[in-house]
Amino acid sequence: MSKNVLLNSVEHRDLKVITTRGAHYGDAVWFTVTFPKEFRTVQAHYPIFFHKDSNSNQFFAVTLFGFQDQENLFLQQDNWRGCYIPLMLRRQPFLIGQQLVREDGIETTQRVIHIDLDNPRVSQTEGEALFLPFGGNSPYLDEVAVMLETIHHGMLDSKTFIDLLLEHQLLESFTLDLTFSNGQKQQLAGFYTIHEDNLAALSPELLAQLHQKGYLQAIYMAIASQANIRHLLQLKNKQFE
Repeated sequence: MSKNVLLNSVEHRDLKVITTRGAHYGDAVWFTVTFPKEFRTVQAHYPIFFHKDSNSNQFFAVTLFGFQDQENLFLQQDNWRGCYIPLMLRRQPFLIGQQLVREDGIETTQRVIHIDLDNPRVSQTEGEALFLPFGGNSPYLDEVAVMLETIHHGMLDSKTFIDLLLEHQLLESFTLDLTFSNGQKQQLAGFYTIHEDNLAALSPELLAQLHQKGYLQAIYMAIASQANIRHLLQLKNKQFE
């Protein structure tokens, strides 16, 4: 269960957030959502695929950390074996909320920061302070606000990106047969990747449109990122040594 509330400097002035990584902090996940504006950094470390949410039937770009549920091969005790942690995982325990604000008699919607008080990262005694002793946001909370704003715009852009991929039939499901060093076999299924034949068949005009929006670069980064499957296999095989 989660207890999401609007963050404020009065009720939550003494709250801290633990930034150490660990399974008990919610990092034992085998993939997390990403978005095109993050692809440039993500593709250097993780495979990027696409996943269809079973509840909403919406597609999302995801970064893969393992080969099965709750397996994060980059997580080693309290250390993350990698240079970059995707924003959707790093943002925890914060969420983007909305509230109505009335200015000069006009109601507008304003984005605000919510926090999950039941998240194991939330503490009264250890971690990064959210507010300064005499009021005002801490540098850490300012960083969180920038992160959440990046995620907000990134996810809006991601919907447009994926709608275009679906419109032009640029996603296809795949199954990957894996054999680990101990002889164990496993199939990776349930994900989608770029349909490269359909991509190659796009008209020059459409390719130019995708390039103008920055989506052509994102497509090729997603394709290139698949080479990181080899790194995942190496991390998996180290478990059997």
